[in-house]
Amino acid sequence: MAAKRASKIRESDIVGLKYFDRLMPLLERLHDVGTERDRAGNRTLFFDSYCSYILLFLFNPIVTSLRGIQQASELKRVQKKLGCPRAALGSLSEATAVFDPEPVKQIAAELAQQLQPLAGDRRFPEVKHLVTAVDGTVVQTLSRLVQAAYLKSPTDGRSLSAWRLHTHFDVERGLPVRMDVTGAGNHGEADERVVLRKTLQPDRCYVLDRGYAQFTLFNAIVAADSSYVCRVRDNSVYEVLEQRPLSPEALQADVTFDAVVHLGDSRTARDRPQHPVRLVFVTTTPHHKRGKQGGGTTGPRSDGTLRIATNLLDVPAEVIAFIYQQRWLIEIFFRFLKTHSRLPPFVEHQPGRHRDSSVLRYHRLPVDRSVDRQEADQANL
Repeated sequence: MAAKRASKIRESDIVGLKYFDRLMPLLERLHDVGTERDRAGNRTLFFDSYCSYILLFLFNPIVTSLRGIQQASELKRVQKKLGCPRAALGSLSEATAVFDPEPVKQIAAELAQQLQPLAGDRRFPEVKHLVTAVDGTVVQTLSRLVQAAYLKSPTDGRSLSAWRLHTHFDVERGLPVRMDVTGAGNHGEADERVVLRKTLQPDRCYVLDRGYAQFTLFNAIVAADSSYVCRVRDNSVYEVLEQRPLSPEALQADVTFDAVVHLGDSRTARDRPQHPVRLVFVTTTPHHKRGKQGGGTTGPRSDGTLRIATNLLDVPAEVIAFIYQQRWLIEIFFRFLKTHSRLPPFVEHQPGRHRDSSVLRYHRLPVDRSVDRQEADQANL
């Protein structure tokens, strides 16, 4: 039995056009990008128009493909609001090979600078650096879209069916500020620690889970004039150099231990921390590793104590615990990204496309990020 043919998109199906009153002035600067080879002067699809169509796709669940975008571009209401002519299917197909995404990243960065912290006052006044949670998540593609994926296997050149988004998330403003895309495997050049090492910036306080716990990475962060708050493994071996008394505020935050320690005795001198390291222990709910439906596990076990390493020696222990708790915000963002962002698979012919369109959309849409904040505050450490 033949599959039912999708109905044609109508004017009344399209929503979200009101946002383009604010978006179009931002996109105007993209008009001449990728026109260098158009010597005949007959190009009809320009980069600003293409970005408008991609955003239209993101706003409208009824638009599911390049052909759907082409249909929407034929609507008079869409043409009037976007200021774009009808788009040819061939022009849309070749667009990812013609247009450079770098200018879109600049627009996303400018939008990020306009956003203020969600609270009126800084949540971490004791921390001088910008608190940035870093983590990666794997995005799966549908099997029928594998051949359209832009990432290729380094061994046999085949298209990959998943990729990893290495994300930097501004905790105080509640938004992603950087995403780097690699293959899904967490090894080699795609290893989360390798990617972070290459993208370190000064004046950041990197909040990390235990997958990032590596002494040489800690050294690189400090060398970049930044700081870190990172969970370390339950079996970490250390020698106490200076144990600190716990304040009533720290005890109320379930802090059980605070000390400057020596780590890495089993490592070579080059692989040990080259700076003072502080350990803060926080009581939490124990977690037992177990299998889950569909394969895999529910994550590594925890004995009920979070061991948090940091080079912030003068910040109260309860603030260190609170900073690590806010790492949950990036997990909520990943859930939002996978559930609501409708990342377009048909623009994945070259690296960087997901990062630009999805981050731009997150910056610009009226997302209630205060909900994310409330969920993070209620989550267990």
